[in-house]
Amino acid sequence: MSKRVCVVDTGYESYAGEHETLAREGYSFDIFEGGRLDLPAKLAYAKGAEGVFVRWSEFDGPAFDQLPGLRCLVRYGIGYDNIDLKAASERGVKVCNVQGYANHTVSDHALAMILSCVRNLPESMRRVRSHYSLAPRTYVPELHELTIGILGLGRIGGTLCTKARHLFRRVLACDPYISRERFSELGAEACSLDELFRESDVISLHCNLTEETFHIIGRKEFEAMRPNVIVINTARGPVLDEEALTESLLAGKVYGAGLDVFEDEPPKSNRDVLLAHPYVISSGHCAWYSTPASRELQRRAARNMAAMLRGETPEDCLNAEAFGTT
Repeated sequence: MSKRVCVVDTGYESYAGEHETLAREGYSFDIFEGGRLDLPAKLAYAKGAEGVFVRWSEFDGPAFDQLPGLRCLVRYGIGYDNIDLKAASERGVKVCNVQGYANHTVSDHALAMILSCVRNLPESMRRVRSHYSLAPRTYVPELHELTIGILGLGRIGGTLCTKARHLFRRVLACDPYISRERFSELGAEACSLDELFRESDVISLHCNLTEETFHIIGRKEFEAMRPNVIVINTARGPVLDEEALTESLLAGKVYGAGLDVFEDEPPKSNRDVLLAHPYVISSGHCAWYSTPASRELQRRAARNMAAMLRGETPEDCLNAEAFGTT
C-alpha cells in the first residue's frame, strides 16, 4: 500500500508546498473536494492515510476509530478545541498545531478593532452625508487615557502587549500560566481576573478555549466592568457569552465590541441583533490571515507533518505522551 497523506478541510489557494514537502518523504498527497461539513465522507476519504491535515472538522474517539492506520494529525492554526487529544493519545496518534505563525497578524487585527471602536469608524462612515462634521457619539475617549486588559498573555497576547504599551495609559494582563518575569519583560501589570474586569476600559481576549475559559466573560463579568467598556474577541467564540454581550450593548453598558470569532461559525440568525448593532465591528474569523502568515502556516504545517512521519517530535506537538515524551 502506498504511503498517503491527505487534507480533509480545504480552502487555501494552493497546496503546492505541502505536496512538495511530503513527496520528498515518499508520500502521496490528496485533497478532499467534498462538502465542507460532511465528516463521514471526509473520514471515508482519509481511510488508509498515515497523516491528515484538518482545520475545523471534529476529531474525537469515534472519528479516530474509523482511521486505524492514522499516525499523525496536524491542525492548521493555533486552536485545537476540535481535536480530542486524550482520544488521539490513547490510539497512538501524534497531534501538532502551528504555533506563533500569526502573532502580528492577529494582534494587528485586534488593535485595528480597538481603534475602530474607540473612534466609532463604522458609525462615522454611515453618517458622512446625513451628519457631516458631527461627532458619531457624545462621548468619544482618547486611547492614551485608557487602560487595556489583555486576557491571555501567550504569543499573540504578548505581541499585542508590546504594541499596546506605547498607546495606552496602562496595560493590565491576566494569565496564570505566564511567569512574572515575562509580564515585566512585556511591560504588563499582572492582575487577577476580577481586577482586569474592574479596571480595564478595553478588554482583549487571547486565551485558548478550554473548560476553564468557556464563557469566561458572561453576565456577572459584564456587571463588574467599567461603564463604556470595549470588548474584543479574536480568540475563540465560546470564551465570550454572546447573549450577555448583546444584553450589555443594548443596555448601554458596553461602548463597543469587535468580534472575529463566534460561538457558532458562521453565526446563526439568532445573532442578527448582535451583528446589526451600530457599535459592533465583526469579521469572519480572518484575523489570522495575512499573506506572510498564510504562507508560514502552510509551510510549518507541512514541516510538522513530515517530522512526525519521520518519528521526530516537533516543537508544536500537543500530546507529548503519544510521542513518548513528557
